[in-house]
Amino acid sequence: MTDDTPDAAEPFQDMSLDELREEIEDIDRGIVELIARRTYVADTVAKVKDEKDLPTTDESQEERVMERAGKNAAHFEVDSNLVKAIFRLLIEMNKAEQRQNR
Repeated sequence: MTDDTPDAAEPFQDMSLDELREEIEDIDRGIVELIARRTYVADTVAKVKDEKDLPTTDESQEERVMERAGKNAAHFEVDSNLVKAIFRLLIEMNKAEQRQNR
């Protein structure tokens, strides 16, 4: 791990299976909450694009998002391909919704 990232496994080593599963439930809830927040903001971006008659797809912005995802994956020592695949899915879902609502 990097110097500013604590060993993520340490606090969980002494937890029971039930406690670990509860922790995963909390994390999953947080992930869904963040996806909901991201989707809300993306919907707002879509409205601004529509008002300004901008195209749904902005490839340079998508590249920046993917680059940022890769950097964040590296920072947290998570598989970059996995993180980028998740972000690609989020981007494609947002674009599909934007096209549907136009």
